[in-house]
Amino acid sequence: MKLINLTGRFYVSLAITLLVSSMALAHEGKTHKKQLADTLKAVNNTAAVPTIKKSVWGEDYFPNSTLITQDGEKVKFFDDLIKDKVVAINFIFTSCVDSCPLETARMREVSKILGDRVGKDIYFYSVSIDPEVDTPEVLKAYKEKFKIGDNWTFLTGDKADIIDIRKKLGLYLEYLKTGEEEDLASHNLNLIIGNQSTGRWMKSSPFENPYVLASQLGDWLHNWKTVAKTRNSYANAPTLRQLAPGEKLFRTRCSSCHKFGEESVGPDLLAVTDNRDHAWLKRWLKEPDKMLQEKDPLAVELFNQYKISMPNMRLTEQDVEDIISYMALETKRLDL
Repeated sequence: MKLINLTGRFYVSLAITLLVSSMALAHEGKTHKKQLADTLKAVNNTAAVPTIKKSVWGEDYFPNSTLITQDGEKVKFFDDLIKDKVVAINFIFTSCVDSCPLETARMREVSKILGDRVGKDIYFYSVSIDPEVDTPEVLKAYKEKFKIGDNWTFLTGDKADIIDIRKKLGLYLEYLKTGEEEDLASHNLNLIIGNQSTGRWMKSSPFENPYVLASQLGDWLHNWKTVAKTRNSYANAPTLRQLAPGEKLFRTRCSSCHKFGEESVGPDLLAVTDNRDHAWLKRWLKEPDKMLQEKDPLAVELFNQYKISMPNMRLTEQDVEDIISYMALETKRLDL
């Protein structure tokens, strides 16, 4: 309302000015038409032209450190990777037996949902926080384990530069440091998505629904510029059912790597509760890292087959029972 009033006052003042000026200068031989043209020209020449403010999260904020891709190519963090781009960035290390495989698998799901937009108007980056170990060759092998295509870049580089980038992105927590070295096993789990040109950034959990992440990257961060080919009616929306605890856990912790009735990053889980000893399955869900360290024969066989460590998801005894119950019920449902 204030803007409308000010605009109205401006034009009233302009009209009065034009009227008075034309009356006064008419005696000097200027016509009303000529005076009007001269006055409008003066207004246009002196009017302030509004400028679009650039995002504060630009080249003066982000480091332009050199990183190295899984193919050995040197790139600049700001100039080559994030400038004027919509991006998803997470920080991993390939020897992680905890959250990193889950993060990578979840981002792989998001990438599949977005399809060929990844690498065109949405960019995925995974940066190692253990660059001494994670050489380009190691990152390339890790990428291949997850069956990830060329449209997603894995990066390594100087450790100090990577820490600086993490700090600027808000993904480095000082209190996680123990002495001079960071405790890698306790690194921040969040990934970050953003649009550098608009300055819109948001942390996200690796446990987030992949369709929600895909929508945030494909729609929200693009200011909803992409119009859906079809529009669904709320009248046709299905009735939501109450999910059992085991299904909730499976969807957030397991579904990125495992399916029922087909292999994915990990083995097919159809009838797994029938084919595996119950006690073995409980322990495998609870502490797979320890079973691998102890060289449990079946654990080693699975690792050799799929080349990816089963992550320790810090499940409680009740969580384990809930997931096993869900897997048994899902097998029964699909076998009907």
